[in-house]
Amino acid sequence: MLYYLDLFGVAVFAVTGALMAGRKSMDLFGVVVIGLVTALGGGTLRDVILDHHPVSWIAHQASILVAIAAALGTVLWVRMTRPIHDLGLLLADAIGLAVFTVSGTALAMTHQVPTIMAVIMGVMTGVAGGVVRDVLCNQIPLIFRQEIYASACLLGALAYIGLLHLHCPAEWASLLAMAVVFGVRVAAIRWKWTLPRFHLHD
Repeated sequence: MLYYLDLFGVAVFAVTGALMAGRKSMDLFGVVVIGLVTALGGGTLRDVILDHHPVSWIAHQASILVAIAAALGTVLWVRMTRPIHDLGLLLADAIGLAVFTVSGTALAMTHQVPTIMAVIMGVMTGVAGGVVRDVLCNQIPLIFRQEIYASACLLGALAYIGLLHLHCPAEWASLLAMAVVFGVRVAAIRWKWTLPRFHLHD
């Protein structure tokens, strides 16, 4: 199941990369590059830190093909229908965030790392690709904006680990944890939930 979760996350994040590239009027090569970086960036960083070799997209080259197909498919879809607005991009990003957070946490746990490290790996897998995407597209990364973003990943990773400790089947734990990430992220978008801000005055 972990493998298919990763492929689904790759596809969704490639879509968000393609949409962002389209907003910047990039050519098809740029669309594919941004899609690949978005889809594979978080997992690559996770694998390198965990010393998990070969990294996922080298071990399973289907990830590259899925990302390319999703990016180019997004171009065709938008051209045949109509442009996707900000909300569509944010919702697609929230789905990818949920999937990659859980898959990253699950993979880290197979390496028998401490719980805090598994949580960090889950959050990193979820947010790193989007950060690189936004930086390359000259956008302020979503993780640094006011709305709750990485915190949703943190809650989802903790939920996944907690459910496993309660002997919940891994499949159900994955689905419920993804629902936590997606639900918190969508609620943050809808109601502008933010964390307290730190103001340093002279």
